[in-house]
Amino acid sequence: MTKTIWQQGELIEVKIANLSDTGDGVGRADERVVFVPDTVPGDRAIVRLVHVKPKYGHGKLQELLEPSPHRIRPSCIVADKCGGCQWQHINYDYQLVAKQNQVIQALERIGGFIQPPVDPVLAAASALGYRNKSTYPLGISATGQVQAGYYQKGSHQLINLNQCPVQDSRLNPLLAEVKQDIEQRGWRIYDEQRYQGQIRHLGLRIGRHTGEMLLTLVVKDWNLSGIETQAQEWLKRYPQLVGVSLNRNSDRTNAIFGSETRCIAGVPHLRENFAGLEFQVRPDTFFQVYTETAEALLQVIESELNLQGHELLVDAYCGIGTLTLPLAKKVRQATGLEVQPAAVEQAILNAHRNGIDNVTFQVGAVEKLLPKMGTIPEVVVLDPPRKGCDRAVIDTLRQLKPSRIVYVSCKVATLARDLKLLCQDGQYTITRVQPADFFPQTAHVEAAAFLVLSHLDKDSNSFAKTEI
Repeated sequence: MTKTIWQQGELIEVKIANLSDTGDGVGRADERVVFVPDTVPGDRAIVRLVHVKPKYGHGKLQELLEPSPHRIRPSCIVADKCGGCQWQHINYDYQLVAKQNQVIQALERIGGFIQPPVDPVLAAASALGYRNKSTYPLGISATGQVQAGYYQKGSHQLINLNQCPVQDSRLNPLLAEVKQDIEQRGWRIYDEQRYQGQIRHLGLRIGRHTGEMLLTLVVKDWNLSGIETQAQEWLKRYPQLVGVSLNRNSDRTNAIFGSETRCIAGVPHLRENFAGLEFQVRPDTFFQVYTETAEALLQVIESELNLQGHELLVDAYCGIGTLTLPLAKKVRQATGLEVQPAAVEQAILNAHRNGIDNVTFQVGAVEKLLPKMGTIPEVVVLDPPRKGCDRAVIDTLRQLKPSRIVYVSCKVATLARDLKLLCQDGQYTITRVQPADFFPQTAHVEAAAFLVLSHLDKDSNSFAKTEI
């Protein structure tokens, strides 16, 4: 039977059966796959084809013929336009099911693991109002008003927001009012096409447990007339605001923050309590956006490791010591490895602040520092960026052979890739994978994989195919 030739712009009927790892609904029509944003498994819909390939296509929801039982009304009035969230139209219980499936599928398809031991997703305490940090691009409306928000899905059109249902609600007044102050000051908004203007982004941050806030303007240069006066006004207006900073980004880039930040008023950091410790967090510090879920995942890690106090532990990609310091309290000696000098500086300060003296931090690339450790740690914690571990890190771990590895990942595709290499020839066995929901209303999922050193017996790893 000859397949129908799809045409761009054509309308087809699709039954959505799954969700992709980018959050789009996935259906089939004419024996081909169709990816459709804003749909839910169980939806039957008329879809307009917007991008056509021989074996698949991308479509746009045109008409919902039969809604999925998992479909709900979004909490946000611009959820169908704003690119900040993908899944506000999906009920939360099903979001968790979809994220667990995403982890399982990545480990099976990319990692080659058979029936990987993936637990149900560690649910968020609240699916809304959780983000402790938001960074908004700024723009100008057609009538000249300053706008802040997120870009429309699939475009560079800014969707103006005065509140955001996924950020901590205590930040909403700042989002609504700071735009007006910028407008009244006459500060020019940056135009990335012309490389003109001053202010590029508005950054807001809050300590979920302390309530302390930071406000940061990302600027093209330091020459922002009247910023000192305005910063003092903001500190007076918002009692929980402890610091106002400028971050300079003069590059023609999509990166939000530049390399230099100056505190204009107040202090350059907020205090946050995490896992019973006090941390200093700066405007550009990496810190998990869902504080409570990060604490819950740490509890799982501590429980699974069952540390006895005699272990040597290495935390690779340690950042400011968010995992290093709580774990250091349960081992003989901990070492944190981190490529960013500023993060290591903060980690050392946080260790001193909490009276933890059995931890050291080293600045440098993990792939260069790990082979020079001198001693073999019993436990290695990996928490790399989205791109995963450098291959040299995997090779070094297979040579060092620590008895246990915990791999915390924010991208399950690279997690699966790296676990496949670690488990090659049965050297390591996955005992548990615990996904956690750090980003409700989106397709992103965090996961912690627990590995133990086996006896190099290929048959001892019942979860992995050993062919690479």
